[in-house]
Amino acid sequence: MFSKACEYGIKAAIVVAQESLNGQRTSLKDITREINSPEAFTAKILQLLVRSRIIYSVKGPHGGFEIPKNQIDEVKLSEIVDAIDGDAIYKGCGLGLSECSASQPCPVHDKFVKVRDELKLMLENTSLYELAVGLEVGLTFLNR
Repeated sequence: MFSKACEYGIKAAIVVAQESLNGQRTSLKDITREINSPEAFTAKILQLLVRSRIIYSVKGPHGGFEIPKNQIDEVKLSEIVDAIDGDAIYKGCGLGLSECSASQPCPVHDKFVKVRDELKLMLENTSLYELAVGLEVGLTFLNR
């Protein structure tokens, strides 16, 4: 459903949020180890998230990636998806057809519109805070 870049971006943002809640910055190497992702690819994804002001990059010997604690609950998954994949996930055809609309629907159009609407609602109402806390207390996992 999401691109690989978006999957890594969501996971990376959760790791950064979790560390930020603990008052720590996290390095690229720590992020890639935690989410089992390629370093160069993850660095490019993190640059997109920094440009979108979802996460912040601090240079220097005590640098790394962080999100201000007071902003973690404000960051929604929809912002991460938009920064990496744009809004195509909300507009695309369920069968991948280039032409699909209410006036000329594909066989799954009506059902897929409902799925897309639910997905959008979930992404807009899910914060990094709740995901980071779930990870912290062991209710959820990123790397198995």
